[in-house]
Order: sequence, then structure tokens, then C-alpha cells
Amino acid sequence: MAIERRFIEDGVRKARVEQFMRKELKRAGYGGMDIARTPFGTQVTIFAEKPGIVIGKGGKVVRALTQNLQTDFNIESPQIEVQQVEDPNFNAQIMAERLANSLERGWYFRKAGSSVIRRVMDAGALGCEVVLSGKLTGSRARVQKFTDGYIKHCGEPSETIVEKGFALAIKKLGTVGVQVKIIPPGAVLPDHFEVLPPVARKPEEDEGLTPEALGEEIDAELSAMEDVPVEEDI
Repeated sequence: MAIERRFIEDGVRKARVEQFMRKELKRAGYGGMDIARTPFGTQVTIFAEKPGIVIGKGGKVVRALTQNLQTDFNIESPQIEVQQVEDPNFNAQIMAERLANSLERGWYFRKAGSSVIRRVMDAGALGCEVVLSGKLTGSRARVQKFTDGYIKHCGEPSETIVEKGFALAIKKLGTVGVQVKIIPPGAVLPDHFEVLPPVARKPEEDEGLTPEALGEEIDAELSAMEDVPVEEDI
């Protein structure tokens, strides 16, 4: 039971750290993080649109984050590494934060959601989905979904291929949840296949090939397949 409890504790700690980083690095264009254990401690990789804000003047912000991770979240010897996001249009967390900021500034939710979908798809993504939930237009909460392209919702591809981001937009009517899912370009989907063009036979290969010879060739291939032993199910 100790191993299961350890897995749960690690998951809860990671969720708390994710929430802390999202709040502290909102101005830096926070795009997610990875936590990995190493022989020298715990490696924390932070992805941000503006790494300079994460590092701070003289590394002041990084040292403060390291101290918080060690004291508040009991992470052993945290070592923070900051990496810049190459293309923010393919980072679901950054796009979710941008959409939440647009809603807080007063953008109409349909215009804001369609703008995010169009921007992500124009950048070359295979699929994008935006889900807004909360009090969008009146006193009653509702859910509005915008989808374009191809999105996986279940199975292993939904966990390994689909990029997910979540943010909150605080408005006068209430809080609006923003969820963004993106399949980046170049992702290999399990149901993807290509149809190759037929290969033309050379003229010299068709010379002397009569129907009788063709039939004998097919019979030889079939007999060879019958001679292959088949393993029976036990």
C-alpha cells in the first residue's frame, strides 16, 4: 500500500506545483513544466514564452522559485531549467492563457474562441479544440465548444499526442473555465496510413508471360503458403 500512497502523493504534489507555477509565471507566458528525478536531485524544466522574466534580474526569480519548491512542496534538491517555447501557437497552455486574458478584457466569447482556433490551424496544427464553460452570456452557466481539424479524445494518443492547457477567466458574471487541446503538426497518429501509387511493370518482365504460366506461378505461391505450419491456439 505504501507504493500506491507514494504515487498519489507525487501526483498531488505535481498538481500543486503546476498551479503554483501557473500563478507565479503568468506574465512570462507559462507553457508547462516537466519534473524528473535524477541522481543529483529533482530536475524541473519550465517552458515559457519569455524566459527572461522567469530567470529575473541576476537569477533572483529562479532562486526564489527554487526555495519555494524546496520549503513549500518538499521537493528534494530542485534544479530549475528554463526553456523557451519555439512556437507559442502550438502550446495549449499559452493559448489558453491568451484566451482567458481576451475574455477578461471584454472580448465576445465566440469571437475569442474562433480567433484562437483560426490562429492555431493557420500555423499548421492538425487539430484544435476550445471548450469554454461558465456564465458566458447570462446568469445560467453553459458550455461552448469550438473544434477544427482532428482531435483524439480517448486512448493512448489522447495522453501522448494531444497538448492540453487550462486557464481561468475571472469576469463580473463569474469564473469561466478555458480548456484548449492541440495536435501539433508532425504528430504520427495510429490510424494514419498512406496509399502508395501502383508500380508499373517493365516491358521485359511481361515478355513470355502467358496465362498458363501466370496460373502456374499463382499455384506455386499458394502451395508454398499451405506448407507453412500454423500454430494452433491452446
